[in-house]
Parts: sequence; C-alpha cells; structure tokens
Amino acid sequence: MTETKLQTRRLAALRTPNGLSEEALREVPAGLTAVLADVMALFVKTKNFHWHVSGPHFRDYHRMFDEQSAELMAMVDPLAERARKLGGATLRSIGQVGRLQSLLDNDADYVSPQDMLAELREDNGSLVSRMRALHGVCDEHGDVATASLLENWIDEGEGRVWFLFEAGRRGNG
Repeated sequence: MTETKLQTRRLAALRTPNGLSEEALREVPAGLTAVLADVMALFVKTKNFHWHVSGPHFRDYHRMFDEQSAELMAMVDPLAERARKLGGATLRSIGQVGRLQSLLDNDADYVSPQDMLAELREDNGSLVSRMRALHGVCDEHGDVATASLLENWIDEGEGRVWFLFEAGRRGNG
C-alpha cells in the first residue's frame, strides 16, 4: 500500500460529519495547524522575552509580554480542536511545530528590549496575515465557524501589534 493511501485511510478514521466539502476538509484543518504552529512558536518567543527582558522599562515589558503570551496560549486548544472537529489532524510534536512554523525562533543570548518589541510586533503582524489568509479560505468554503474564531484572534493580534508599536516608539514623548 502506498504512503498516500495509508495516510488517507488513517485520516478517514478522524472524519467528522459536518457538511463541508472534501476540499474544505483538507485545506482548513491544514491551515489551522499551520497557524497553530506559529502561535506556539510565538508563545515560546514571547515567554523567552518575558523571562529575559531587562532595563528601565522592565516591569512594563515583563507584564506586557506575560499578558500577550497568555493570549497566545489561550488560542492553542481552540485551534487544535477546531481542526479535529473538522475531521483533520493537528500537531503531534514540537518537531512538527518546527517544520510548520513560518516565524523564526530567537535563541540569542541577549536581545535589547527595543529589538524584542520590534521582533514581536513583526511576528504578530505576520501571524495576523496568516490568519487573514486562512479566513479567506474559510470564506471560499463557507466555513463560518472557523472564520468567526479567526476574526476574534485577528483582532487580538492587531491589539498586540498596536501595544508593541506604541511601547517601542521613540520620540519626544
């Protein structure tokens, strides 16, 4: 039996009746799992910066990074469960997160607070873009439930971008 046939048979056992097309049942769970990989990668990076931030704004940045990491962690289970509810598979390992994530890790020994803010702002913006693209896929397939979840997370992501942008402003203020 070929690997493709074996994989199809294994996934068939996960199928859940829901009225969406076969194409939707392939594309949406795959998109959710890719977004989930980025959410998990961004969670770890945000926690890394939370643990390692220093400087005159330590308290503010430390708290903001903690709040933002909590928002990201709150997305994990609903993302994975939505993929499963559609009969798809989701993440099974940290290795799979590494293979699917589009955001880069940051293993540097030291990152300046300003660079932390900028990197998290860019990464959250990228996550928002990836969620918007998936929202478009959901719209094409009439998956209003997944689209609705994404809309709230897009709004939260835009909020994180805004806070990181404002915190990182350098100016006369």
